[in-house]
This record gives sequence, structure tokens and C-alpha cells, in this order.
Amino acid sequence: MKANNVETTDLRKAALSLVLMMGIVSLFSDMTHEGAKSIYGDFLSLAGASAAVIGFVSGLGEFIGYALRLVTGYLADKRRNYWQMTFIGYAVNMLAIPLLALTVPNGWLWASLLIVSERVGKAIRQPSKATIVSFSSSQVGTGKAFALQEFMDQIGAFSGPVLLFLVIYFKPGSQALFDAYRLGFLALLIPALLTLYFLYRAKVKFPNPEQFESDSVRGSRLILKRPFILFLVAISFLAFGFIDFPILTMHVARLGVLPAAALPLLYAWAMLVDAFAALAFGWLFDKKGFSVLLFSSLFSVAFAPFAFLSESVTGIMIGVTLWGIGMGAQESVLKAAVAALVPKENRSSGYGLFETSFGLFWFLGSWLMGVLYGYSLPAMVTVSVVAQSIAIVCLLFLRKK
Repeated sequence: MKANNVETTDLRKAALSLVLMMGIVSLFSDMTHEGAKSIYGDFLSLAGASAAVIGFVSGLGEFIGYALRLVTGYLADKRRNYWQMTFIGYAVNMLAIPLLALTVPNGWLWASLLIVSERVGKAIRQPSKATIVSFSSSQVGTGKAFALQEFMDQIGAFSGPVLLFLVIYFKPGSQALFDAYRLGFLALLIPALLTLYFLYRAKVKFPNPEQFESDSVRGSRLILKRPFILFLVAISFLAFGFIDFPILTMHVARLGVLPAAALPLLYAWAMLVDAFAALAFGWLFDKKGFSVLLFSSLFSVAFAPFAFLSESVTGIMIGVTLWGIGMGAQESVLKAAVAALVPKENRSSGYGLFETSFGLFWFLGSWLMGVLYGYSLPAMVTVSVVAQSIAIVCLLFLRKK
């Protein structure tokens, strides 16, 4: 069903249908790659990789996965092949994970290549996918559309680690654990294939999603206007100061306040909080606009002191909950903000620039936080709080504009 064949009164219903279908795609895709991500580190270790290799592979994968979006976003805008880029990216992203089941003992190089490939796949599809959702959001509401996406996305991100936890739980022991991980990767083939199936259904039903949104001022390239530049500066500081979850789980493991087997469930809880926070903040964005960015950033600022300066389970759980709230707001409201700031003809490029900036400073911040963790916890927390406070100041100026 093409959008231009739908009566005006039914446009919103059709657009909502597309958002929900893409939400189902997100649910199964996050179940696949977030489930796999929760055991990447230990799996590489059992496959023979050193700590240095694990750190390099993780950092390289995330950096490439974000930096490449600048190129893929530009290409999608130039060719207007949003569905094609999305499908290619998801195919690489999804199929790389079940192939990890073929990893043999000491096969860390094969596993490393697949992990990096999975990130490359996400880089290919992410700007185009966000652009498709942004087209339908003009009918549904920008905040609501991305909130629904993130909610379903994080339900999958919650379910994936839980699934692998159950697999690991029933196969204890060192060598059996390596086999259990491989079995878990193989089990993730099911949600991976469901991802591609529902993506194909969405493409067939809505081949021209850009017709949901009326034309805006056309341009052959992204024009960096002052509000968008200020937005990029703000989200860069926000990403720089937002401490990555692996550092938190390492900290909790060193404290010994929770058993090691519970760490995947800690991440699952953060993902569940993320889901409901995204839903709430997305709805608020349509009512309050950029003021919601300020409010949500306050949760990000508060998470580090609770998570890293407290040695109690209660304090850590408050920190993890605040981390999930901050992440949920980022994943929904920030994407909605790009749709509000960038015209449709340049939007995939806008998402590529946004994702690249966010990912680069996330990588640099995580690297610095890891160094500071070994030096001084108060220093690490201070840098986190200061960086995100600068982001809040930038957002104050953005709201005025």
C-alpha cells in the first residue's frame, strides 16, 4: 500500500502501522545483537583472545560502526535508496551473529572479524532506517514515533541477554561454557531471520515512506545551520561524559556485591528501564519540545555518582536505573530532535553526522573513563558530571533558539 493511495484521513493510521512494523524489526534485531553483545567479551576470552585484543576489537567495532554512518547517510540521501541500504545493513548485521557459532577453540580471529562485521552492518542500515521512521513520524508525532521504536527495541535488548543467561545457566563449566555460548549464538538465528522477514514485509507494504511527509526546502547537501551545530556540540559532550556499561559491570564485579552470574541480568534491567523511559520522554517531546532534552540530561548527570561512589547494592541499582533512564531518553529524544532540525531531503546525512559525532565522542569518553577508573574514581565521576553539565548549558541555548 503506497502512502499516496491512502486517503488523507487514513495517513496517520498507515504511518503508525509502518512505525509499529519497524518497531517489530527493532525488537527482533536487538534481541539478536544485544543478546550477543552481553557475552562478547567472555566469548572472545574463551576463544583465545587476550584482554588487549578484546579491548581493541570492541573499540574498533564501535568506532567503525559509528564513523561509517557519515558515509552511509550521505549515500542514502544521494541515491534515495533508503530501503535497500536498510536491508543490506540488517542482512550483514543479523547474519554475522549466528556465524559466531562456527567459532572453534582458539578461533578468536574469526570471531573478531564477525563482531566487527556486525557493527559495520549496523552502520550501513542505521541512518536509512532512522530516516524511514522519521518520514512516518510527521503523521504520528516525532517523539511518539521514536519512543515506540525505542520501547520495542529495548524489549528485544532485554529479552536477548535473558535468553542467553538461561542457555549459560544450564551448561556450567569452562569448556561447556564455550559450547553454551556457541549454542546461544545459533539460537539467535531465529530472531535474526524474523528481523529480515518483518523488514521485507514493511518494505513491500510501504515502498515509498517519504510520501508520508510533505516536501520541505530542497537541497543537494546538508546545510549546517546554527541550531543543528549547537545540537551536535551538546550531544558530543553528553556522549563523552556518559560512562559505558561495560565499565560499570567491571566495577560491580570488582566490588563483589553481586554474583558474576547476575551481571547479564543487571544489563537486562537497564535495558528494561531504557524501554519505558524512551516511551515517556518521546511522548513528552511532542508536548514540550527541546525542554525534554534538558530534563532527561539531568538523569544522565546523576547516574555516575550513585553507580561508582556507592558500594551498596541499593546505590548501584539507583545508578543503573538512572543510566537506563538517560539511555532511553538519548535513544528516542535525540533522534526525534534530528528529525525536527533537518529537512527530509538531507535527513539521512543529518542522522549520519549525528551518529558519527555521538559515536566518536562516546568512544573517546569511554577510553578516558577507563583510564581514569584505574587512577581515581572521584576524578572519573567528576569528568563525567562536568562534560554532561556542559551539554546541558548548550541545550539551554538550543531551547532559546
